[in-house]
Amino acid sequence: MDDRARKIKARANRIAGQVAGVQRMLEEDRYCVDVLNQIAAARSALDALGMELLSRHLERCVLGHCSGGGHDRARPMTQEELLAEVQAVLSRFLK
Repeated sequence: MDDRARKIKARANRIAGQVAGVQRMLEEDRYCVDVLNQIAAARSALDALGMELLSRHLERCVLGHCSGGGHDRARPMTQEELLAEVQAVLSRFLK
């Protein structure tokens, strides 16, 4: 696992902690605004993680496609298929 993958995993672990914190706050009947602030922080962290993963996918699987790099699932795809996949995921991600 490279350094970038370790950072992504650490970020995902922090997000899991934030979500668990929201659950604890609800169980403790914490003030609604405090819970909403924690939810906003978790959403922001998820968006940042999504952008990092999208950047990594573009670099490794789409741009690295011609050099044989990227994930096993991306290798058999054509550039047109990869582009369509990125367009579809962006459409879902940006909703």
